[in-house]
Amino acid sequence: MAAERTLTVGSYLRLWVEGKNRLKDSTRASYVEAINLYLVPGIGHVRLQDLSEHHLAQLSAAMVQINNLPEDQKPSEMLRRLLGARSLAPKVRLAEGEKPGLKRKQPLSASRIQRVHRVLSSALGTAVKTKKIGRNPAEHVELPRVPKRRPLVWTPERVARWRETGKVPGKVMVWGPQLCGEFLDFAEARKERLYPLYHLTATRGLRRGEVCGVRWEDSDFDGTKTVSLLESLDEDDDGLKSEASWRTVALDDIKLTLLRAWRANQRRERLAAGADWTDTGLIFTTEDGKALREEYVSERFAAIVKAAGLPPIRFHDLRHCAATLMLAAGVDMKVVSATLGHSRYSFTADVYTSVVPEVAQAAAEATAAIIPRRRAMST
Repeated sequence: MAAERTLTVGSYLRLWVEGKNRLKDSTRASYVEAINLYLVPGIGHVRLQDLSEHHLAQLSAAMVQINNLPEDQKPSEMLRRLLGARSLAPKVRLAEGEKPGLKRKQPLSASRIQRVHRVLSSALGTAVKTKKIGRNPAEHVELPRVPKRRPLVWTPERVARWRETGKVPGKVMVWGPQLCGEFLDFAEARKERLYPLYHLTATRGLRRGEVCGVRWEDSDFDGTKTVSLLESLDEDDDGLKSEASWRTVALDDIKLTLLRAWRANQRRERLAAGADWTDTGLIFTTEDGKALREEYVSERFAAIVKAAGLPPIRFHDLRHCAATLMLAAGVDMKVVSATLGHSRYSFTADVYTSVVPEVAQAAAEATAAIIPRRRAMST
């Protein structure tokens, strides 16, 4: 018990993350980064039993001030510790076109601060369950609000403007039915190996980690015609999942045909690989059976979009495409929410209600545009 009383937050967090044996490598890396860059420098010296909401409020305030401190204000001791830890951290891989050191010079986003806080809250929740502390002080800390980023639909006008200027009108862009169809047609015609993965994502709204982690043993093609996905806090794209849970996604005949063909091809790849085959049990794998690298799935998607000459969206935005396609087809909002795995129906309605009219309008305009006419209509 004496050791429990002297246990610091930093020591506890490192023990906690070492015990998270089932984390994906990418998730573990993000947890370790949050601990090493922010939690340990900020509050690591505090005894776990002494940790309070006040400490966490100070940490949040210091994170907000990173690269955002008013000129007439001196940095607090906590802020100096955070800046020191960031300056010593290994350099991250740069994205295409990104200038060296750019991210280090930008303030932390509200969503980044919230992700770090969720790591801490999860760790402290475990501390409560194991009776190391009596309550979780992270539960009631006020954090910076994350601005809502509602998707914008690539309407014909926006596409035309993008082709003229190269500028994307919003941070979260969504294809309507026609552009989504063009992408799938292009990928299928090129015989893209991951075409079934992209088709499943674009129509059923799986998260990247989910589609890369779905297993054959959790599929039922002949009975319920479904696949089951294990959701967890490791995926925080929407920040809405409160606990690990299973979600079942229905499969239509097109996807069943695609997945059966994929399984047959995977068996041929297994025979070709021989002893080099890695049996992961995953549906979507590399040609030697290993798990797909999630970054590769996104990078390959971006390359296909560029080759097709389509207006850009992120791989994650295929999830938004699935939502808007379902809503445009008249699927009930509650069914869409359940399919996407949102824990709150209100979130789905808030994000997508404003998008549906744009999807309908884009579809109407695209339909009218392809009708051949002998002369243009007078204005």
